[in-house]
Amino acid sequence: MPASSYTVRVTKDTLVFSSGHFITYNGDNCEPVHGHNYRVAVEVDGELDENHYVFDFIALRDMTKALVDSIDHRMLLPEHSPYIRLHDDGSNWLVRYKTRYWSFPKDECVVLPVANTTAELVADWLRCKLCEAMTARSLPIPAVIRVEVEECFGQSARVIWHRDGGA
Repeated sequence: MPASSYTVRVTKDTLVFSSGHFITYNGDNCEPVHGHNYRVAVEVDGELDENHYVFDFIALRDMTKALVDSIDHRMLLPEHSPYIRLHDDGSNWLVRYKTRYWSFPKDECVVLPVANTTAELVADWLRCKLCEAMTARSLPIPAVIRVEVEECFGQSARVIWHRDGGA
């Protein structure tokens, strides 16, 4: 008899965020500042627990919503970019790319520990923060976690993470 596999997915109208960003590409190019109305979906795979489910839908939804809310209506800035430099300017972040620069109020920004604020790396940041939230709640980390970040209709990126490091 074939073994069954189980997946839980959450994607709701409340798992959305509007944020500004800009990315570098091809090494020496930088987009203009712009924004997206992002949508997030999370899937987790695993064995059934004593309650006969992979993961509590409500807990997964609520943890994801808290993360999405933390970056909603914020400017997303990359902490580890080799091209974009952040400088503490008191109550603002002074952001430089070559001869271009911007000043953003710190309380309207989220500095992400990423090299670029691409949908791929935002998805992975969300995945990492979900694992931290699960651990903080003493919840088991699922065998596989997928986080999808949609920038606009029909344009999304997804990270797939395996607890055992496999593909």
